[in-house]
Amino acid sequence: MQNVRAHLKISGMVQGVFFRDSTRREAQALNVSGWVRNCPDGSVEVIAEGEKTAVDQLVDWCRSGPIYARVDHVLLDWEEYRGEGGGFLIRR
Repeated sequence: MQNVRAHLKISGMVQGVFFRDSTRREAQALNVSGWVRNCPDGSVEVIAEGEKTAVDQLVDWCRSGPIYARVDHVLLDWEEYRGEGGGFLIRR
């Protein structure tokens, strides 16, 4: 089992459409740790850590997001796994 860390920046109509809460619920269902937050430029930022298959599934979900979102672009960077754990949080 390989653990990974993904850093995503998601742009489009992704604020005000429950993107953060939906991402948190998806991550929790997949047992992925990390956080999600709105950015001042209107995008959403996600850090996701966990088993590679689960993180890949969360990344795929972020490419479309919740029903009312419109994802135009996902910037994905793979970073060194840090093992921060602690569940999945919504940051302000």
